[in-house]
Amino acid sequence: MTAGPKYAYVRPRGRWACAVAAAFVGTITLLSSAAQSSPATDVIERFHATLIAVMKDAESLGPGGRYERLAPEVARTFDLARMIQIATGSYWRKARDADRERLVAAFARLSSGTYADRFDAYSGQSFATINESKGPRGTLLVATQIRRPDDAPVTIAYVMTEAEGRWTAIDVLLADGISELAVRRSEYHRILRDGGIGRLIVELNRKADTLIGLGAAR
Repeated sequence: MTAGPKYAYVRPRGRWACAVAAAFVGTITLLSSAAQSSPATDVIERFHATLIAVMKDAESLGPGGRYERLAPEVARTFDLARMIQIATGSYWRKARDADRERLVAAFARLSSGTYADRFDAYSGQSFATINESKGPRGTLLVATQIRRPDDAPVTIAYVMTEAEGRWTAIDVLLADGISELAVRRSEYHRILRDGGIGRLIVELNRKADTLIGLGAAR
């Protein structure tokens, strides 16, 4: 199986998502052959290096092994608590602290499991960092490509924010500005309307179990 991103996205909604999308699309005409190193770019390049290493060992690791290798890097690269807070909106604000902790943990499992599932083989792929540019509201956009020997490259941008000297990603965008966080927000709000935070926690863990290869173990 040829490894690569198995993305399913929808277009972003709201002023924040549209502003990020517009900023990223605007950088496409500014792409250079190489990006200068910066703290934000370094975070993404470390993450990409881990992805390539896991892809090369994908068969021997299996889904669970890939998950174990990727989970610490996903936690370092992404501000998972902020991402799930944005994705759940008013439901987060009304939730108890204990439920917030369980929700972040479930979202972290799903995020790491998703990468373990997407990057499940190696056939000569590589990552290239293309450009870094300013995004809205103090963010930086790190534009990258997944380069594949027998197919066109896939352009991906990471929306980066800085807090206390640490840069982390809070969204992933494709070249036309389609936002992963937007699709999660849309999906999660349907679940939240039906069953609240508790139902979402169950669903995130269930999906994570499937991706990691645990089935109905939980």
